[in-house]
Amino acid sequence: MRALVAALVLALVAGGCGRGDRAAVHPGTPARYGFGRTATTEDVSAWDIDVMPDGTGLPPGNGTVPQGAAIYAHQCAACHGPTGTEGPSDRLVGREPRQGFPFGRDPRFVKTVGNYWPYATTLYDYVNRAMPLNAPGSLTPNEVYGLVAFLLWRNEIVADTAVMNAQTLPRVVMPAHDRFVPDNRGGGPEIR
Repeated sequence: MRALVAALVLALVAGGCGRGDRAAVHPGTPARYGFGRTATTEDVSAWDIDVMPDGTGLPPGNGTVPQGAAIYAHQCAACHGPTGTEGPSDRLVGREPRQGFPFGRDPRFVKTVGNYWPYATTLYDYVNRAMPLNAPGSLTPNEVYGLVAFLLWRNEIVADTAVMNAQTLPRVVMPAHDRFVPDNRGGGPEIR
């Protein structure tokens, strides 16, 4: 066995393992490769879709629980189950444990929107960017607001009459909100 390992290592070294690293720092490497262009303000704006915990970045629009239920059935149920608890992908619905925060100590508890997420706006941000899995970013703001309203209702966080929009969503207090410590470090350069 040792002979086989030694032969494999020798073959890798003799075969030029690492040559690519040396070529990358060769003095003849051009500073530019002649493709691409500088991003314009419009390019950056099109990709600047993040939503902050305070709601900064939320677009105009609105959605209701019934609207979200219909979208969920069509776009989400195949992966998350008809009620958000079955899978095969991550569970979205669940409030247990209602007391304490045993995640990391007790693997029986699954992290869901209703028991782990600290901000409702994060739900909008994630659904908007990453869902549905087969076409991320394809939902309209109204569809995302509807899905968020539906998921918050399924997790017993908002009423079935809730309307989610840029004003109401940041005011939703998630059950796990006080379980997280805000990063309030100051000083040092801002990295962009």
